Amino acid sequence: MLVDAYRYKAWADERTLGAVAELEQADVANSAVAFMRQQLNHMVIVEELFRARLSGTPTPHPATNTSVVPALHELQQRLRQSNNWARDYIASASADELCEAVAFEFADGQRGLMTRQEMLFHLINHGTYHRGAIGHALDVGGGKRPADTYTVFIHSAEPQRRQHPA
Repeated sequence: MLVDAYRYKAWADERTLGAVAELEQADVANSAVAFMRQQLNHMVIVEELFRARLSGTPTPHPATNTSVVPALHELQQRLRQSNNWARDYIASASADELCEAVAFEFADGQRGLMTRQEMLFHLINHGTYHRGAIGHALDVGGGKRPADTYTVFIHSAEPQRRQHPA
């Protein structure tokens, strides 16, 4: 299920990135676009923080956001890289490894303890939350909110599922 959930996350992220890019091209000064980029920046930073925790590498960021938000193309690249890394990580990890608990420190200094699969699930859930905020900003900013639910994804990925009698 974790493999499928990350396939879904990457698909939903791409739909969101496309909608933000479309709106940004239409009106770069739009405050809704600035908010969306900030949300994507936060998503990417959190994913990079958890990737470091999962891989045992140094913490790449001192906080979960930055005062300067990168350009959308950089955020796209980093989010894609994060999704690709997670997909490869899940594919190579054993069930025992995924159940292993990892102690770490959150960016705010509090201690944390989560299994590797809990961390990965958190990133899926975290992305869903922020894509929802971005969806609202797309509505406010006059953009097109993409349908990004799991049901839309699974029936797009496997259209034969629509052939089953109800």
